[in-house]
Amino acid sequence: MSKFRWFFRSVCVMLALAVGGSVLAKDDQPKEGALDKYINRDAKDVGTRLEVLQTTAYEADQNVIALSFMQEYGDRIRMKRVYFPTPDKLLIPGYVFSPVKREPGKRYPAVVIVHGGIHEHLDWPFFPMIEAAISHGFVVIFPEYRGSRGYGAEHYRNDYGVTDAADVIAAGDYIARQDFVDSSAVSIMGHSRGGMVTLNAIEKAPKRFKAAVDIAGLADFVAYMAYKPEYRRQEVANESPSFNGKLPFENLPVYMDVSPINHVDKIQTPLLVIGTLGDKIVPWQLHSGRLIDALKAQGKTFEVKLYDAAPGGHVYIYGDSDETRDTFDRAFKFIAKYSRN
Repeated sequence: MSKFRWFFRSVCVMLALAVGGSVLAKDDQPKEGALDKYINRDAKDVGTRLEVLQTTAYEADQNVIALSFMQEYGDRIRMKRVYFPTPDKLLIPGYVFSPVKREPGKRYPAVVIVHGGIHEHLDWPFFPMIEAAISHGFVVIFPEYRGSRGYGAEHYRNDYGVTDAADVIAAGDYIARQDFVDSSAVSIMGHSRGGMVTLNAIEKAPKRFKAAVDIAGLADFVAYMAYKPEYRRQEVANESPSFNGKLPFENLPVYMDVSPINHVDKIQTPLLVIGTLGDKIVPWQLHSGRLIDALKAQGKTFEVKLYDAAPGGHVYIYGDSDETRDTFDRAFKFIAKYSRN
């Protein structure tokens, strides 16, 4: 990464930390004639001006990331920025990646790659995964589901297990409609929270995806909220409309409902579960290990790969390591096996 980009992104991060994560509230499905409210970019009060600055910094960061990808991979991978529709008539930002030299008339299998994090987005650690997908013969859609930063205050708002899952399902529907995609061969994979969203997606839309890969994903959101520090628990509870500012002991049913471990019976998609011992963020025994037990009990089609303390722990897939390369190769071979059927 260039020195300029490091400097620019450092400034973005410092501004974000200084401003905080305030977002604007939005009513669900406003009536005809209701108007959207936008940040006044010419406002004089300090709070609004700082919010404008934060939003502008995040947006600029996204442009730098896109330019960085095109600079490194543009000779062989085509990147297209899109806004795809959802059933509730919203437009969700995302990226479509395909070979620069697509074969005329060919319909490619596709993969929805789902990022994790609280308010993360496309960034350079995902570049090797996208490149691996293209080299294995897939096209990729990378949805920036609601909660991702870089697309304004409205989009920044999270609703865990609800809007994120709905948006990645919509991404699968969108990529399936492209004339260079085999609509019957759309799969999905995600890491961390992206793994949780992947599991939620195949439970909510059991016929949409041909195969799925969960990498170090959260399987039990109740358990996750039990061991996280208080500031993170409050952040999650207060920014998600479904949780309504309440912790699990105050509103347990909604936390159970978004926990994939409780809906394994709905899974029909072949699933590959990958993780590592030594994961200090999403411990294997608490999440993937219990998920595997549930998959066995329900007689589901699945495979497992567990690494022994991969370098980097939970974020090992971001490293240049044998485990990372094996994960990508294993994942896309698994998806290819079911995409051919």
